[in-house]
Amino acid sequence: MAKKAVATFSGDKSQLRNVVKCIRMVRSDRSGAYVFNEEIVPVDQVKEFFANKK
Repeated sequence: MAKKAVATFSGDKSQLRNVVKCIRMVRSDRSGAYVFNEEIVPVDQVKEFFANKK
């Protein structure tokens, strides 16, 4: 059985508790297929991230 890989973020642990990874699914202009935009944003800016349609 294979081991599960766990992603870790390097840096100050106190700052990491204030950020989340947001994933937005958007259509590609070139191919029309769906692509995923991923960003690590502060907790207080999550609504702004999803409000932008870029």
